[in-house]
Amino acid sequence: MFHYLILFSITLLLVACSPEKEKLESKDTVQHKIETQEVAKGCTGCHSMHLDASHDIGCTVCHLGVDNLETKDKSHTGLIALPAHPDNMEKSCGQCHLDKVQDIRHALHFTVKNEVNLVRKQFSATTTLDSLLDIPVTSMPATALALADDMLRRRCLRCHPYTSGDRYPAVSRGTGCASCHLQFYEGKLISHSFLEKPTDTQCLQCHYGNRVGFDYYGRYEHDMNDEYRTPYTTTDDYFRPYGIEYHQLTADIHQQKGMVCVDCHFGNQLMKSDMKSLTCGECHSLEKLSNGLPPNIVYQDNSYILHSLNEGMLHMVPLMTHPAHTSYKDKVGCQVCHAQWAFNDKETHLLRSDIEDYDDFERLTVQGSSEVEKLLLNNLDYDAEELPHVMTDKITGKAYPGLWYKGFVTRRWEAVPLGRDSTGTIQVMRPLLDLHLSWIDEDEDVRFDAVHGESPANGMLPYIPHTTGKAGLFYKDRIETFLQAERKKKQ
Repeated sequence: MFHYLILFSITLLLVACSPEKEKLESKDTVQHKIETQEVAKGCTGCHSMHLDASHDIGCTVCHLGVDNLETKDKSHTGLIALPAHPDNMEKSCGQCHLDKVQDIRHALHFTVKNEVNLVRKQFSATTTLDSLLDIPVTSMPATALALADDMLRRRCLRCHPYTSGDRYPAVSRGTGCASCHLQFYEGKLISHSFLEKPTDTQCLQCHYGNRVGFDYYGRYEHDMNDEYRTPYTTTDDYFRPYGIEYHQLTADIHQQKGMVCVDCHFGNQLMKSDMKSLTCGECHSLEKLSNGLPPNIVYQDNSYILHSLNEGMLHMVPLMTHPAHTSYKDKVGCQVCHAQWAFNDKETHLLRSDIEDYDDFERLTVQGSSEVEKLLLNNLDYDAEELPHVMTDKITGKAYPGLWYKGFVTRRWEAVPLGRDSTGTIQVMRPLLDLHLSWIDEDEDVRFDAVHGESPANGMLPYIPHTTGKAGLFYKDRIETFLQAERKKKQ
């Protein structure tokens, strides 16, 4: 009997000292401390942050609200959560930078009007819009132009200052001024310190996914289908910071040397309506350098030296001395010889489907759109609660019926297509307007079937691939092959 009493006592002792009991006591202790201790007053009582020297000011200067209080509700009275958003930036950032805030509203990076108007004119638009905000809203398009407008607002426009970007880790960011001047990752603010000069990380939050900028780092997206992406066999989640895996090709020689985007694309130009970046000749032509130096180049010890904003690195600027620069002057664009590769995605197909049937897209769940990807993965899982078949307007945030799917006929980079620009100069071309729009309504009626629109040269437009390298031995062959094909067409 005595032994049973001892065993029973030990059992009670073990139960009393079990980890679960200790955990419960710990929670009670913490709760007691929360209820009894004095709460620190003011914004910094709850929010820990580090500011740069130029912005070491009170939180309420930008965010409003009321400082030096103990309760959240009262402190957040009149709070502006996103002071850098375009709707708020005049009364926040504009307090000190009013001229820049007023300028940026007309900048091409802000209005995105070039891209918007190129696409709309492809589909017979007769007017020019001043901003992406002017794109008409339509849920039931009656014309190809209205369908293009719906595609722009709901599928394309994720890279503008009114939205915080897509939900992929490396591309979700701030809005308005914070788009370029604050650091975000996975949608979270990393630091409250403002960047005087945006880094390439900020640039790539929009210039990714086979856009100029992504190529500067030698990146080219994989095909979207499961079989053409890596890892080839896994069905588990894995790291895709830009939405789709990418091939690592040859990076631009300027990037290899350590130069950054803002070494050529100056902020005072990006933030104005008449955006103009440096041309190749302005740095590499002795004739142009003699007429005036770019602001970040100095003449020193019989050499031209570029002062990079990347940790103050210095680069000696090579000058154009090869005879080809004289013989082809004003006849051939620089990248015709110097581009190592180029984006050449042929026949971009965009389908709006109002049908809640996802089986055909089982192997195309990765779409370069986290919104489409999330819905497909969820609704292809028959055990999950189905999400509504809608897609949001990327300007207003309002949801409308139908999903916009994307696909390509071919995705290639090896050949560098050539053509002539409006002045007759031979340039590298890209099928930027090789767009085909379709729409299947909820009754499975095909309203539009691969509408291509009106565009010269099958949607090919001149562009400047940021894949610069040495011209090599066969630059003449590239030009001569183009000229021979041109002569053959005339025969």
